[in-house]
Amino acid sequence: MEQLSTLTYEVTGRVARITLNRPERGNGITLAMPRELAECVERANLDPAVHVIALAGNGKGFCGGYDLVESAQEGMAGLDPGVPGSPLDPAVQAANHDPSQTWDPVVDWQMMSRNLRGFMSLFESDKPTVCKVHGFCVAGGTDMALCCDLLVMGEDARIGYPPARVWGVPTSMMWAHRIGPSRAKELLYTGDLIDGRRAYEWGLALSAAPAAELDERFEALLARIAQTPVNQLVMMKLAVNQALFAQGLAATQTLGVFFDGIARHTPEGYAFQERAAREGWEAAVRERDEPYGDSKPPQKN
Repeated sequence: MEQLSTLTYEVTGRVARITLNRPERGNGITLAMPRELAECVERANLDPAVHVIALAGNGKGFCGGYDLVESAQEGMAGLDPGVPGSPLDPAVQAANHDPSQTWDPVVDWQMMSRNLRGFMSLFESDKPTVCKVHGFCVAGGTDMALCCDLLVMGEDARIGYPPARVWGVPTSMMWAHRIGPSRAKELLYTGDLIDGRRAYEWGLALSAAPAAELDERFEALLARIAQTPVNQLVMMKLAVNQALFAQGLAATQTLGVFFDGIARHTPEGYAFQERAAREGWEAAVRERDEPYGDSKPPQKN
């Protein structure tokens, strides 16, 4: 496996640990992160010593979503369409589309469906995946967290999808499958965040722990799962996941990926993009969220 640039990977005992490692950027998602994530999940699945995969984040929070500022900077990397981050890379064209030019939704699909496959490696992993959320898990960060089998949160951690207000649609579209349609609609109609206590009450999080006890709670769950033979774990996960596939998860995600592109090309989406170009992403996000009266966590999109 090539050297990792966005996360770290290590195995301790029967646990493979994948840790998002861009704390200076709120663990913001780059084009490389979903690919590296999938590589690490596959490495863990092929390791007979590993029984369970643990996902966490370094720094003040789990993940603040896509690092759009970093993506724009990477857009100056060169002019080779084969180089991720190049201005000719379809992903950069989709993220930085000029509204005066024709928009190709399939270019968006090519970018975001590949990112989704990276996130879904957690769901489709042979072995169980458990995510620890501390601080904040917002926007694109929720795609990774919700693709995990189990979620352990700090009581004061916050999770949600604020880009539902403008310029985004969840590509993994796991919300209804995890908390039911009514609560999913509440969160996606408002873009509101909930804390770990509410996430536990709603069944999104398996448990919510005081910040000082979060690591202990997380490790206890990992240790308990790791006692089960790998063959049993694989069979249990395959069987349970069929229920979500039967509910139409694949079709829902197809809509989510296409709608995410469309959301960035509505009149409101273009206005948001223009504000971001003029005033910076953080200012645009702050202006977007002010009418909702939010106290905002660190967030990219």
